[in-house]
Formats: sequence, C-alpha cells, structure tokens
Amino acid sequence: MAIMTPMKRVLFLCTGNYYRSRYAEELFNHLARAEQLAWRASSRGAAERGSPDNVGPMSVFADDRLRASGIVPEGAARFPQPCSSADIDDADLVIALKEAEHRPLIERRFPEVADRVTYWHVDDIDFAHPSVALAMIDDHIRALVSALRSSVRASGISPAQT
Repeated sequence: MAIMTPMKRVLFLCTGNYYRSRYAEELFNHLARAEQLAWRASSRGAAERGSPDNVGPMSVFADDRLRASGIVPEGAARFPQPCSSADIDDADLVIALKEAEHRPLIERRFPEVADRVTYWHVDDIDFAHPSVALAMIDDHIRALVSALRSSVRASGISPAQT
C-alpha cells in the first residue's frame, strides 16, 4: 500500500506576477512532476496591482524560454494576480524573487510573514536581461528541486510514494 502524503505548496512572488514568478512557477511544476515530488507551485504579485506596461497574461520572455525548453506553460492564459493572505497561508514555502524589491512590499502588505519568506536576488527586466535573470531562476529552481528531492529521500519515503 502506497503512503500518500498531502501535496505541499510553494508560492513564488515577484512584483506583478507577470515575468519572474510566473517563470519560476512553470519551471518548478515541470521539474517537480518529472521528479514525482509531492510539491506544486503557484505564483502571485507582491504589489497590489501590476504594471500597466505588462501586456497580456504572461511575459513573452518567460513564455518563449519555457517553450524553447519544451515546457508548455499550463498557466499561459492566466492573467497576473496579486497576492492575498490566503495565498501565503496556503503555502508551505514562500519565495520572493528579489529581496531588495519585494521585502518592502511584503513587510507593508503582510508584515506578519515577512520573516518567513525566502528571498532570492533576481533582478527584474529593467536591471537584468532576460537571458541572465531567467538563467538565475533556472539555477535557483533546480537547486530547490534537488533539495526537496534530497529531503524526501532522507525521510525514507520514495518520491513515488508521496
């Protein structure tokens, strides 16, 4: 009889839920499924509303890189969504993509959880070319999936049992 563990949730946050967090969500879900990990990602914007410069549901840079990697984004048609307290409460792990940019937003909107958020250091498109920023996210996501896989193995439960 297989041991079933509840699905764990990671929440990725960027400013407007258009570019970095969307890319992280899609890549994480693709890799977690491939590793048979009982983890799924979602993403939201730390700001209360997205930028008027964001056109369409998802950044073309994120969409293009995912598709070039053979990943068809499941949420490609979903428009950006701002984060709510419920989104944070439902997450086992919360990762904001740029500490200097997102910590102030999180501290203002969700002060009670700002210290339980993991902060990465991936610049937005106005400071880092997508080829650089998305490659950094690739590295972070692969390291995260590897750490989660190692954690599952250390627990004695195979990923297929989760």
